Amino acid sequence: MSISWRFVQIILATTLLGGCASQSNSSVSGSEKPAANGSQSSGQRAGTDADPDKQPPGAPKDGLAASTQRPEVRKFAQSLASQRNLSETSILKLLDEARYSATVARLIAPVATGQPRPPRSWQTYRARRLDPITVGQGREFMKTNARALEQAEKRYGVAQQIIAALIGVETLYGKNMGNFRALDALATLGFDYPDPSRPERAEMFRNNLADLIELDLTGKVNARILKGSYAGAVGIPQFMPSSIKRFAVSAAGAQQIDLISNRADAIMSVANYLVEHGWQRGVPVFAPVILPADAAKLVDGGLKPTMDWPQLKAAGAALAPNQPAGTQTWMHGALGVVDLVEEAAGTAELRTATPNFFAITMYNHSYFYAAAITDLAAALVSK
Repeated sequence: MSISWRFVQIILATTLLGGCASQSNSSVSGSEKPAANGSQSSGQRAGTDADPDKQPPGAPKDGLAASTQRPEVRKFAQSLASQRNLSETSILKLLDEARYSATVARLIAPVATGQPRPPRSWQTYRARRLDPITVGQGREFMKTNARALEQAEKRYGVAQQIIAALIGVETLYGKNMGNFRALDALATLGFDYPDPSRPERAEMFRNNLADLIELDLTGKVNARILKGSYAGAVGIPQFMPSSIKRFAVSAAGAQQIDLISNRADAIMSVANYLVEHGWQRGVPVFAPVILPADAAKLVDGGLKPTMDWPQLKAAGAALAPNQPAGTQTWMHGALGVVDLVEEAAGTAELRTATPNFFAITMYNHSYFYAAAITDLAAALVSK
């Protein structure tokens, strides 16, 4: 859609997207939208809050994103305390320390109406995520963390290279986890989201703020020092607080989970997240299929596969030649045709995706993102 811990003590997420909560089926054909787990909306690596915050019109004059003088903040605190059996006083004390970040609001704001948008380009996007540095460091990451990756693959059935590639795209294998305080980012976006026409987005960020506060008050993270992306995602895998609460796991089976400095915990948590969102053991991300010339009509742009192999065959698809016997497990499940567009040229690369492709889009609601993860994974293990 991350820590050193007192659980994550610190801490993600990211994220599409909230974080682990909402899974819309909106069109994402080649586009990049925040994932359910709050991953960077464009697959970018976590940023740095280096610019001084300047408050835009309508921002809290005292600079406090969640000042307890605001009625909506007090109502939020009262509801959270009641629903989760937490101290309202402790919640308000923490919220009073949240600072409004104009930088966060600016970075997440939608493109202004009428402002030109650069044409979407799959090849450009892919090249930026499969550059020689990312590939080389990914191979080193896999070598250094071979045991943890092997354990994750054995436990969850997620290919080692997929886990490594996802971490590589999110944070360059843990080297760039972001420098925005999660408390500030989530309070800013929860109570002062820059697009009033998207109340569901503000609600998603408030839900993640609530989970962050719960994690802090139960001793699992330190919300006062936890840093991550401008969307509130933290740690090596960029998990949002809601994803930490629901999907983070300890490689050693410990109660505390460290997504910031413990690579094994991060690796296991990524694998668990994908499985919880539909990853299937032994199934490829893309099926070896030759699509018909008019396959573009089979693209529905959604986040779930809606076809099957008999339907694709009836539409003119064929199995690619020289496929090893016994490797067609994907034939028994749902499939979807996805388009990776070159808008300027008016063309698109079409691929046949399995449920595992769509599991990756739950991390970031983008066909580009999921396809780049898959292609980078292949590059990490190619000879």
